[in-house]
Amino acid sequence: MDRRRFLAATGVLGTGSLDGCFGFGGGDGVATSVSGADGGTLDVDTGTSVFHRAGIVAIDATEDEPFTGDRTGHEAGIIGTKDGEYAHQWATIQLVGNSVPIVLDARSVRTGDSRVEIVQDLLDSAQEQVLVDNVLMDRKFDSQHILEEIDQLGHQYVVPKRMQTSEQAQAQRLLQWNQDRYVTDRNLLLNDEKRHETMLVYRRRDTSDCTDYRQYSVFMTNGEPRLLREYAYRWEIESGYKSIKRFMAATTSKDFVLQFFYFAFACLLYSIWRAVDLLVQVEVTGKYERSPVVTANTVLTLLKQTGIG
Repeated sequence: MDRRRFLAATGVLGTGSLDGCFGFGGGDGVATSVSGADGGTLDVDTGTSVFHRAGIVAIDATEDEPFTGDRTGHEAGIIGTKDGEYAHQWATIQLVGNSVPIVLDARSVRTGDSRVEIVQDLLDSAQEQVLVDNVLMDRKFDSQHILEEIDQLGHQYVVPKRMQTSEQAQAQRLLQWNQDRYVTDRNLLLNDEKRHETMLVYRRRDTSDCTDYRQYSVFMTNGEPRLLREYAYRWEIESGYKSIKRFMAATTSKDFVLQFFYFAFACLLYSIWRAVDLLVQVEVTGKYERSPVVTANTVLTLLKQTGIG
């Protein structure tokens, strides 16, 4: 399936990717990209010595409030959730770690979209803007085909693995041996002739009430085991979603294009907020701390006063 692009700002019907949103238009009348719009934000940020352009990105997906009406004619855009409900869904890629947590790109998730396609799409866009070192994802992206794609692009990844029978048995043995950590190589089948080589890292949870194999988490990485220390940064994309949704306009529309526009615009506002916070911190203190000093409410108030929000 061709990459879905959202032809915003021109009034042309779009199909759902931040790449293609909020630009100022090219010769063909199609807007360039949110990734393009955030590129301007990145240019501002990189003017400060505290902005780390190369580094860690997180990829994840989020969903709108559950849809309870009639989905007839909109089944492709209002899709099932893990809780058995239906909602519009979107995927994003965001800078995390020591970087300013800017959303680099986003896209809608529709029926038939594979997670391999989603990850490839977002990484392609991110690589046009920043130098990506490491990729962090949650376990819904633990497919060996996704890992192979990231590896072929030259990035390192850290992804928790859903525990199958063999991992459960190994974790149970570690529990019996009272061993907190275990590392082993694993070849994951891609097709009849090709496998993906990865590393499994078993790690005992510090705060687990379980008395069996569930005391352990299993991670996959194509880097050194020490990369697992970076995985805590992935939660920044989760907290980012909470803030992004505060910037979203409310609508009951079934139109996934309109829904995506509201989400994409909220991503842009969120990124502007974090960039403004960076500039304020650098101006006032000469350094950047990840905890914002400029609140989202302040930015929302200013945007409403200017007629943007």
